[in-house]
Amino acid sequence: MSKLTASETIILGIDPGTTIMGFGIIRVQGKQMEFVQMNELILRKYDDPFTKLKLIFDRTLELIDTYHPDEIAIEAPFYGKNVQSMLKLGRAQGVAMAAGLSRQVPITEYLPKKIKMAITGNGNASKEQVARMLQSLLELKSLPKNLDSTDGLAAAVCHFYNQGKPTGAKSYSGWEAFVKQNTGRTSE
Repeated sequence: MSKLTASETIILGIDPGTTIMGFGIIRVQGKQMEFVQMNELILRKYDDPFTKLKLIFDRTLELIDTYHPDEIAIEAPFYGKNVQSMLKLGRAQGVAMAAGLSRQVPITEYLPKKIKMAITGNGNASKEQVARMLQSLLELKSLPKNLDSTDGLAAAVCHFYNQGKPTGAKSYSGWEAFVKQNTGRTSE
């Protein structure tokens, strides 16, 4: 898909995961959003964590090269009690971000509560509540069995709702911006 008008924006939303990576794409024209696609990458059948990361990177590049998003919205890993799970999620998020940065697509990350709040008005909403609200907002005929794809779609819609507003979310427009904003995480 290519840009039809100067005012059209494509937003790719990603819910990173090492079992399932969900993603959704919306098209924005003016103040109207339109559903384009949502799906998921199933990774549970792969045992090797490095294979999973490569598949996340490759699928993200494929989505970028197919839909030409102007921006990427990605769900930030939440701080849980299981450090190993958080590390795995951080790696999944990192390779998806690296794919976007390699294609010079600006990236904004949102905390899960921020996404839920933008979609439902409740930062503690369930996945099911978020999915049902998206179904209503975007006039989706049905919902997927796994709600990881609606979580990715929710990130894109959250980004649409937050355009032009100070969000407290982190944004990166390329490797240089990422390095400048994360000096404590990089070494020379």
